[in-house]
Amino acid sequence: LVHLQSRASPAPPGCRTSSQLQPLPRPRGRSSHARAFRGGNFELAAEIYGSQLAELPQPERGLCLRQGDALARAGRMAEALEAYSAAARLARLRPEELRELAESLALRLREKALRLPPWPGGAAEGAGEALGDPACCRPPALLGCPRCRRLLCEPVTLPCGHTRCRRCAEPGGCCCPTPRRPASARLNVVLGNLLEKWLEGESRARRLRAEGDELRDGQELAAALEKYSQALESAPCKCSLIAQRAELYIMVKNYQQALHDADALCQTRPLWPKGHYVKAQALSGLGRTEEALKEFLYCVALNPDWSLMKKEAQKVHHLSNLGGDTVLENSATLALREIPAILVDASDFECSLCMRLFYEPVTTPCGHTFCLKCLERCLDHNPHCPLCKEELSEFLASRTYKKTLLTEELIVRYLPEELAERKKVYEEEMKELSNLNKDVPIFVCTMAFPTIPCPLHVFEPRYRLMIRRCMETGTKQFGMCLADELKGFADYGCMLEIRDVKFFPDGRSVVDTVGVRRFRVLNHGQRDGYNTANIEYLEDKKVEGAEYEELVSLHDSVYDQAVAWFTSLKDNMKAQILNHFGSMPGKESEPQSNPSGPAWYWWLLAVLPLENRAQLAILAMTSLKDRLIAIRRVLIFVTRKRPR
Repeated sequence: LVHLQSRASPAPPGCRTSSQLQPLPRPRGRSSHARAFRGGNFELAAEIYGSQLAELPQPERGLCLRQGDALARAGRMAEALEAYSAAARLARLRPEELRELAESLALRLREKALRLPPWPGGAAEGAGEALGDPACCRPPALLGCPRCRRLLCEPVTLPCGHTRCRRCAEPGGCCCPTPRRPASARLNVVLGNLLEKWLEGESRARRLRAEGDELRDGQELAAALEKYSQALESAPCKCSLIAQRAELYIMVKNYQQALHDADALCQTRPLWPKGHYVKAQALSGLGRTEEALKEFLYCVALNPDWSLMKKEAQKVHHLSNLGGDTVLENSATLALREIPAILVDASDFECSLCMRLFYEPVTTPCGHTFCLKCLERCLDHNPHCPLCKEELSEFLASRTYKKTLLTEELIVRYLPEELAERKKVYEEEMKELSNLNKDVPIFVCTMAFPTIPCPLHVFEPRYRLMIRRCMETGTKQFGMCLADELKGFADYGCMLEIRDVKFFPDGRSVVDTVGVRRFRVLNHGQRDGYNTANIEYLEDKKVEGAEYEELVSLHDSVYDQAVAWFTSLKDNMKAQILNHFGSMPGKESEPQSNPSGPAWYWWLLAVLPLENRAQLAILAMTSLKDRLIAIRRVLIFVTRKRPR
């Protein structure tokens, strides 16, 4: 507490006897002083408080304190001290009662001694910066850990795609809902190598500092001091490290050495509040309380939102001799640090699988980085890292291949031209894969028909890749053809559209598709292990007049025949068909409205007991009349042959 009560000084203005007072206007109400104070009219508030004190037979301690606050805010420091002294004689002062005085002194110091502009105020962020590293010690753009705000040390990439220091990559170290670091998470090799190449000395100092932090946390203070001293030898900017070492000296009560480090800080970075903070702590430890108070006030003057320093300033003894006319030189605001262009090499960001610049980089739990599409393709064949062969079954099962955001941001910042070219190549590949006439992916398996669902169980690596590409391009379509011993697959097929995909932990998937259009194969090909084809789509030839009337009559007749056949089936057989293919579509009023003909026809062709080759021959027909005649023959045949 401030020992103001020991000062033998006359009563402050407003605490004199009535005979000594000049007549003052009587305040309009008890709250007028509060309104004046809140409105910033501190001179008026001080006079009102003085007037109220003059009317009392004995000074009231609370009024003396409030008068001192108003005088301090008005800049009348000598009179303010007298008012506080009057309050102290009535009862010992508490630190919190000197808040206005401490703030007023600090703001006056900011204006008169530091010659700084008025504080913008209200920024909680500013208080955090007071203890943060100065601009000169901050890492280059993008290479700082978002949690500790220092240069990344042993960078670990979390499953969410964000990168943190190893020590910072713990629960709560990321804003994502589930960023928990797997127990087996390793150093991100690409980013670790970049830090060593771009910032060799700074990275070494950062590692030594991290080792010192661990020793300090374990109360091995002498060893921690040694690590900090070693780190200072490599650090390009030493301010932050010196401050940390000074704090450690204070912990071991070596206040003289702490003061030596703090003095160096205040000379190097005169407008960094942290330097004055550690200096104040060192001076307090040495019992030099008046000098300590001055440093605490410097902290508040440099950052008035720093509430901790206000409390410290309120606690320090002896408010006399509060600072001289020392003017601290302004520090220029440092621009964001950048990596020299000569150190940036595109080969440092090269995927070891495609040997091209990373596109959508993904880091595995073992710390290796690949293009997303390259990694997925490798995991189709083998659930192991392509480089170190570590098992990635759990990583594969989660299917949460989040992009490594920092690697991508570094490429965007330092290799924009190379990235633009890489993106162009990728988009050209996607455009080529999106072509539904040329090099169309072909799934060689079974018969498929327009409008009919066709669920598929995909387990072969080549088809995993094919399905994924269909999803990535947005077409969600591929062709289905029967196998052919000579050509590889049949000359006719049906395009399927993917409606849903369900993945299993081992990489298998169930793909829900439905038939869309028929096609004819013009020529066969292959891409990355799966079949492709150039195709042309088939459409029924439309008829008019008498031919149309004949077609409608035939259509209705065959439909009725189909309904009669299905109705005559045994219940268990009907149940199997309905379970697999669903109900038979209704008869359409216009048989030629769809280029492939009515939906009920394809449903019937799918459920009839026909060999695949016979179904394929009917699929290839472009005459609805011919198909209706063919299916009528089949219906007659199966009706006659059905066992009674």
